[in-house]
Amino acid sequence: MKVAILGNGGFGTAMAIAQAKAGRSVALWGHDPQYTIEIARTRRNPRYLEGTELPPAVRVTPEAAVVLDGADVVLVAIPTQHVRASLQPLAALVAKAVPLVSLAKGLEQTTGLRPSQVIAELLGEPARVLVLSGPSHAEEIARSLPTTVVLTGTDEARVLLLQEQLATPAFRIYRNRDVLGTELCGALKNVMALAAGIADGLGYGDNAKAAILTRGIVEMARYGTAEGADLKTFQGLAGIGDLAVTAFSRHGRNRAFGERIGRGDSLEQALRASPKVAEGVWTSRVVVERARVLQVDMPLATAVSQVLFHGLSPRDAVRALMERDPKAEA
Repeated sequence: MKVAILGNGGFGTAMAIAQAKAGRSVALWGHDPQYTIEIARTRRNPRYLEGTELPPAVRVTPEAAVVLDGADVVLVAIPTQHVRASLQPLAALVAKAVPLVSLAKGLEQTTGLRPSQVIAELLGEPARVLVLSGPSHAEEIARSLPTTVVLTGTDEARVLLLQEQLATPAFRIYRNRDVLGTELCGALKNVMALAAGIADGLGYGDNAKAAILTRGIVEMARYGTAEGADLKTFQGLAGIGDLAVTAFSRHGRNRAFGERIGRGDSLEQALRASPKVAEGVWTSRVVVERARVLQVDMPLATAVSQVLFHGLSPRDAVRALMERDPKAEA
C-alpha cells in the first residue's frame, strides 16, 4: 500500500515514520519547497519534530504529483486554517477513487467549516473523506510508543478497510460513525487545553486543571449535541482522551501556548514564540460566535476568547469564572 501524506509538520512526519516502519510505501509532501528538500537531504525535521529521523523508505519531496501518484490513501496533515489554500491547487492530482483521511483538528476561521467539510468541498464525494483523531502526540507516535485513536467516516466499508490498513503494532485504531462529533472534539479540546495552559502559566495547581478538564468536557458535549453530534463520542478517545493528553502533556501545543498567555505574553508574542500551530486560538473565536447563535452556555471557551482577542487579563477571567452564580453540576 502506498500512503501519501500532505503536510510535513510534526504529525504528518510522525505518521510517515509509523507507516514506513510498518512496511508501507510512504511519500511525504510539504508546502515549503526549500525546507522539504532539506528534510529529504538530512532525514530530519527539526522545525516540527526535533530528535527524530525519517526511515529511508519515506520519500520526501515538494512535488505533489510525485507524492500523490499511485497513492492508495491520502493523509491530510495540514493545519486547519491552511487546508483550503494548500489543497486547492492539488485537488486535480488526487485520483477520484482514493480515500482521504483528515488529521487536522480545528474549525476554518472564515467559514466555520470542519476540515473534512473543506476537503469534501474541494474534492467532492464526502463519503471518501474520513477523520482520524484521538490522543496522539506526534512525538510519541514517531517513537512507536503505544497510541490509540479513532477513525470515522460515513462509508463503513472504507472505514473498516483503513482501520486495518493504517494500524500498526503500536498504533491501534477504533472506529465510529460520528464524523461531526469526532471533529468537534478535536476542535473544542484545543480551546480547553488553552484554558488549562493559562492556568499553568498563572501558577495554579492540579485542582484548577482537573476542574478545567471536567467542566471543559461538559462544555464540549453541550456544544456538540446542540450541533447534532453523539454524546458518546465526547466520552471516548476523541473527547475525554484527547482533551486529557493535550491539557496535561508537555507536548501539548495549545497547553504550551496558553501557558505563555498566562505568564503575560500577548497574543502576538505567543504566536511568534513557536512555529507550531495552536489551532485552539482560531477555533475559540469561531466556537464562541457559533455558541451564541445556538444559545449554548460556554463560559470557559468564552473566557479564552476574551483573553486572546478582547484584552481580558487571565486573572480577571479566572475570577469571573469562580464568581459565577452557584448552580447544579448536572
